[in-house]
Amino acid sequence: MLGNYFYHEIIRKTVIAFGTLFNDIHVRHGDGAGNVISEIKVPIAYGPRQKFLARVTQQAELNKATQITLPRMSFEITNISYDPTRKASITQTFKAQDVNNNKMKKVFMPVPYNLGFDLNILVKLQDDGLQILEQILPFFQPAFNISIDLVKSIGEKRDIPMVLQNISQQDDYEGDFATRRALIYTLSFTAKTFMFNHIADTPEGLIKKVQLDYYSDTNTRTASRVQRYTVLPKAKKDYNEDNVIDTQDDILIEPGDDFGFTETSSFFGDAKEFSPTRKVDI
Repeated sequence: MLGNYFYHEIIRKTVIAFGTLFNDIHVRHGDGAGNVISEIKVPIAYGPRQKFLARVTQQAELNKATQITLPRMSFEITNISYDPTRKASITQTFKAQDVNNNKMKKVFMPVPYNLGFDLNILVKLQDDGLQILEQILPFFQPAFNISIDLVKSIGEKRDIPMVLQNISQQDDYEGDFATRRALIYTLSFTAKTFMFNHIADTPEGLIKKVQLDYYSDTNTRTASRVQRYTVLPKAKKDYNEDNVIDTQDDILIEPGDDFGFTETSSFFGDAKEFSPTRKVDI
C-alpha cells in the first residue's frame, strides 16, 4: 500500500483555487458629492493574519510611509479533516483513460476530505471592510462551486463546493490616537474536496461487448437457455474514411467518443452454454 510515490497536487490546487476567488476585489473612496476620487485593488496573499498585523504595528506613526498598507486580505489553511458523510466504498474502482497515451487506468474511488480556510480582511476604515464583504457574501448561499482539475493525467475534473461557515469581526484599536487601527473580518470556509490514490495501469481493456443469456428456469445448471441479448457499440462517424460507416468503424471507437448501440437477440432450443474462457458455446 504505502511506498508507491504519487503526488496529484490536489491540496495545492485547492489552495490556489480558493485564493483566486478573491483576487479581484476593489475598494472605492469618494467625496461628499458622491464622486469617485480613488479606487484600489485589494491585494491578497497566503499567510496567517498575525504576520500582517505585525507588519502593520511595526510602524505605528501615521505620518510615515509603511511597507504594508490597508486594506489587505490574507488566507490560510486552518485544518484538514476526513468527511464520513461523503464516504464511498473503499474497494470500488472505475476505469479512466490516460490523456497522454490513451491507456486505460484503474482508479480507486476518491476519499472525501474537508479543507478549512480562513480569509482575513484587514482594513483601517469600517466602510472599506463593508465594501469588501458585500462583494463576497452574495455569491455564497452558503456554498460556491469551483471546477478544479484534480487529477490532470486522467482528466478528472470536479466541482468543489466552497462553503461559508462563519463570519467574525475583531477591532484591534487600542492605545492613543497615534496608534494604527486594524479592523479584521475573518470568514471561515470549508472546501469539500477529494483525495485520489495511486493511479495504476490496468490489464483490462475497454468493454465493447455485453452479452446476456436468458434461461427457462432460475437453476441454470438444469434449465436450457432460451434467448441471448447482445449489445455492441455502433460508430456515428466514418473513422477509416472509406465513405461508409460499418463494423470496421465500430472497432475504432475510443473512450469519450459519441456512439450508438447495436442490439441483437438470438433464440435457442439447445442445451449448450457459453464458455467465458473459450469464448464459444459448448
